[in-house]
Amino acid sequence: MKTAPDNTSSSPDFSGLRTAEMMAVISDLQQQLASQEEAIRQRDVRIAVLEELLRLKKIQQFGASSEKQAGQISLFDEAELEAEIDALRDQLPDDIEEDDAPRVPRKRRQRSFSDELLRERIELTLSDEEKAGATKTFFTKVKEELHFIPAQLKVLEYWQEKAVFEQGGEESIVAAPRPVHPLGKCIATPSLLAYLITSKYADGLPLYRQEQMFKRLGHEVSRTSMAHWIIQLGDVFKPLINLMREEQNSGDYLQADETRIQVLKEDGKSAQSDKWMWVTRGGPPDRPSVLFEYDPSRGGTVPVRLLDDFKGILQADGYSGYGQVCALNQLTRIGCWDHARRKFVEASRAAPGMDKKRQPSKADVALSYIRKLYRIEKAAQDLTDAERYQVRQEKSLPVLQAFKAWLEANVGKVMKGSLTRTAMDYTLNQWEYLVGYCERGDLQISNVLAENAIRPFALGRKAWLFADTPQGARASATCYSLIETAKANGLQPSAYIHHVLEHIAKADTVEKLEALLPWNAQLPGASKAA
Repeated sequence: MKTAPDNTSSSPDFSGLRTAEMMAVISDLQQQLASQEEAIRQRDVRIAVLEELLRLKKIQQFGASSEKQAGQISLFDEAELEAEIDALRDQLPDDIEEDDAPRVPRKRRQRSFSDELLRERIELTLSDEEKAGATKTFFTKVKEELHFIPAQLKVLEYWQEKAVFEQGGEESIVAAPRPVHPLGKCIATPSLLAYLITSKYADGLPLYRQEQMFKRLGHEVSRTSMAHWIIQLGDVFKPLINLMREEQNSGDYLQADETRIQVLKEDGKSAQSDKWMWVTRGGPPDRPSVLFEYDPSRGGTVPVRLLDDFKGILQADGYSGYGQVCALNQLTRIGCWDHARRKFVEASRAAPGMDKKRQPSKADVALSYIRKLYRIEKAAQDLTDAERYQVRQEKSLPVLQAFKAWLEANVGKVMKGSLTRTAMDYTLNQWEYLVGYCERGDLQISNVLAENAIRPFALGRKAWLFADTPQGARASATCYSLIETAKANGLQPSAYIHHVLEHIAKADTVEKLEALLPWNAQLPGASKAA
């Protein structure tokens, strides 16, 4: 019985091939091998990138959120570093020792309470028997305690006096004028409205929590009513916000940023899609303003609308959406070193073997240059604009030139797609904008003022999560604008908003509205921010 030959383990027979045919087969096999090796190399690169991203995500989820890294400076001062990192050490900028950094003065402990606080004298007296026969008595202050007065709700009853006059057999009535309320018929006083706004937008307290607090205080104020009042006040405050926008655009230096906000009922967009809260900070130095604006789009038409008549310098991150307004208004654009630094920080934190004695990576080298730029700024923070400009020309520009040369020499040596390569590419692509702060002494090295202004919104968003309607998002933008502009002008937000609510209903002229702007508002000294 014949069986079929087993060819499963047989190899190709090349014995009958001629030399040229054999060379062709060898060439084909070499190409296949090279293709497989390239596929393996790309796979290894992909694995390395994914492992790096995984380390970063673990650090972001479970590690400290601060960008400060333990041992940043001492990393380059270890005497025991191996010889193989000498070449990398040589690339570090000079004078990076910790001693070069200005010492941060220790904050002195407050030994007494503010004179602006309400004080009550409590006298600890002797009994008549204890002081019988004494030649004199006197009091000495032995201690101070901080006492808390719980919040309470009070009902204001308005009784209107009316006078009746008789003339010609007919009666006429004259009534005392009623106070004007910014919302017309509303059960909430300006004081309560100011508290609602400050609690939600300055302290991040959602309306449903405030509803519970009011219920404990003796009267239930529904969150629906509170949301309705805030939306109505958005329209009341709008003329004041328009004046702030005009004043802001009259300056010559603006910072801009944007962040996501979830709005559930935006026409044409799903509830889960990203919408945007834009913020601009600027204006004349003695009249700073911080203005928020909600828009469902992140397109370049939004800054074109917001900065319609602005002429000057615009500082923002690398987002391309600001390019349109810069071209139309012929603005000078400068970049933000915080964004560049953050990318290198992520690359450094995601590097394998994060310990004090690990080999410094290229991200660490880049951070050492950037830290020196920030140390120069810190040392010059109390100088005049002219003096700071001179310092930047003499000290910052040489560091920037050395850093750029190092980036250009090393960017090709770093794996594409890695966090370090992404940070290096971003920095080089943004270089002409990143060095722009050195052109004037009043410019900031980063977009930190706008980012600090937008941070309360980002923190509050974690508490209230979303806005239900576009009207609510726009009202929120208005309230954040008032609060952050008040803070920028050294005012207590609650006192300023209360002041505006007390007077805006009577502000029927531009002059009266201008008197309510933060830099014009006449508030008592206790309303100044600390």
